[in-house]
Amino acid sequence: MHVQLRRGNPDDASACGRICHEAFAAISSAHSFPCDFPTRDAAVATVSMMLSHPGFYSVVAEVDGEVVGSNFLDERSAVAGVGPITVAPAVQDSSLGRQLMAAVMDRAAERRALGVRLVQAAYHNRSLSLYAKLGFAVREPLACMQGPPPRRSVEGYSVRSGTAADAADCNRICTAVHGHDRSGEVADAISAGGLLVVEHDGRITGYSIGLGFFTHSVGETTDDIAALIGAAAELGGPGILVPLRNQRLFTFCLGEGLRVVQVMTLMSTGPYSEPAGGWLPSILY
Repeated sequence: MHVQLRRGNPDDASACGRICHEAFAAISSAHSFPCDFPTRDAAVATVSMMLSHPGFYSVVAEVDGEVVGSNFLDERSAVAGVGPITVAPAVQDSSLGRQLMAAVMDRAAERRALGVRLVQAAYHNRSLSLYAKLGFAVREPLACMQGPPPRRSVEGYSVRSGTAADAADCNRICTAVHGHDRSGEVADAISAGGLLVVEHDGRITGYSIGLGFFTHSVGETTDDIAALIGAAAELGGPGILVPLRNQRLFTFCLGEGLRVVQVMTLMSTGPYSEPAGGWLPSILY
């Protein structure tokens, strides 16, 4: 099978989105888990955004001129995030996944990314093995949690919509917690009107670009993250990703009625600093 890899473009959205839905549906169904992209339209919308956003690098795989897979690299911050990577079910187990991963890893190396991270479904043994062989180390077990938003406040913490004037504080907090900022994502959230900030003792102590699968949150403490979760109007997509080693945050979510949908694994290459505060990663990292 002769595989050709090329840059993706917006015209690939329909084919790549269809494959994305089919690939995720096949693997999740085989393990009796809900699909991360429950409909073809949801997958096409996600892929379309990435193909048209200048902050994402995309690579498409073709066989005899037919699209059979794709992969993406989020380049909006110093650390790059991988995914979703998908291969058409009919041509899986033919090294296409490895080739698509190699393409984005080469891209990250060319751009001298500080590191590369991804989140994989813990039940997917093949992807876990592939990423480990490519040099990714397991960093954090995550619980994908979903349910009605708590709609409750945390005493001493107030949450409001963020503005461009809050960007510097958000980037400062992210750097303090993770060792790098995610300024590109913060800027996108501000433009879309989706930034939330939490204040405590008269200053900003945390932020969220949205409570959901494709968004992240950072706070100086677990209370900051609990306040952001409590203020959420909804938990987007399959749910939020809660670090399982943060027992206090995990039990807070359970106590508020959220349920575990699946367990996932944060993996990385390059420098990695243990987070020094509260946080919720996105599915990209």
